Amino acid sequence: MKALITFLVPILAFAAVCEGYGPQTPRDITKVYGTNGVKFNMAPPAKYLNLCNIHFHKNAEHKAAGFSIPGGKGKFGGWKCNETSSLNARELSKSGVIKGCDNISPGDTIEVHWVHSSCDVVPGKGLGSCLSPKCANPQLRVETKVFLLVNNSRALNFQDFDVLPRRVDGYYQANYPKTEAPVQFRGSTTGPSYTEEKCSPLQVSWSVQPTCAMLDINSVHRWCKSNKFLEDHAHGVREIVRSPELLDQIQ
Repeated sequence: MKALITFLVPILAFAAVCEGYGPQTPRDITKVYGTNGVKFNMAPPAKYLNLCNIHFHKNAEHKAAGFSIPGGKGKFGGWKCNETSSLNARELSKSGVIKGCDNISPGDTIEVHWVHSSCDVVPGKGLGSCLSPKCANPQLRVETKVFLLVNNSRALNFQDFDVLPRRVDGYYQANYPKTEAPVQFRGSTTGPSYTEEKCSPLQVSWSVQPTCAMLDINSVHRWCKSNKFLEDHAHGVREIVRSPELLDQIQ
């Protein structure tokens, strides 16, 4: 019986991976492998799409060269910035830190998603803001940057990366940071409700920058107090997808 169980476990594990879905996200972007056969056209650059939502996750959902420290298991697992252990006492201090967002503290890592849609929509709450009754199957693009939160007003200001007050060439846009060349690939929506056994059906073009940047935690709290996306907390993470049959081949 033990030999039979040993034989069946790999088969059962393979069978549990969802079938018939397109490539899934998040992933280790340092690895290019992927055998998923569902191909869709990559969404246009963000400047030709409408910014529809901004939100962030506690710890990075993706793994990359600059955020590769395991964050543990569960809803707030994921990956931490490599510089986490080198922060000084002042950067980690809670003194003077205001309150606006739930689930974040100095020293935490967050992964921010600027979600863009080909639909004629306005920025709003949740991913539902990226769809409309007249546009239920949009092209979606997510621009992604990972930050290390510090108690330092000289670090980057998150409010600088919010939606712009006016449209640019007819499109809603955000001044998201463009500090390095991103890794681009086909994937899906993320979040802790999805796993390798329960896949997301939405097709998303991803653009993930592979290193962390320091971000003033108070600027995030101020943003949470007043933003048109009604965001007030850090979202959970989806466990990293490793099965090749659920991943796009990165070009």
